[in-house]
Amino acid sequence: MLENCILLSLFAKENLAHMSEEQLNRYDRLINEPSNDWDIYYWATEAKPAPAEFDNDMMAMLREFAKNRNREQRLRQPDLEYLFEPPR
Repeated sequence: MLENCILLSLFAKENLAHMSEEQLNRYDRLINEPSNDWDIYYWATEAKPAPAEFDNDMMAMLREFAKNRNREQRLRQPDLEYLFEPPR
């Protein structure tokens, strides 16, 4: 689903390099376990509450990111070159 691709890829670009191993594991679980992509989107945008197993610090980070307080233009996924750049 395009909305999640944009949301999750931009979130990953901004946060992956700074996550702990536990956070990376929770993020991996979030993007791989739910069978319905709309659930992730609804939880991230707070349209629906996340179930207890996904309501953690990672979901809080994703929710905050989804609020887009800086009003960034988020129209497409980032290029993957960032994966090969040193962390900021």
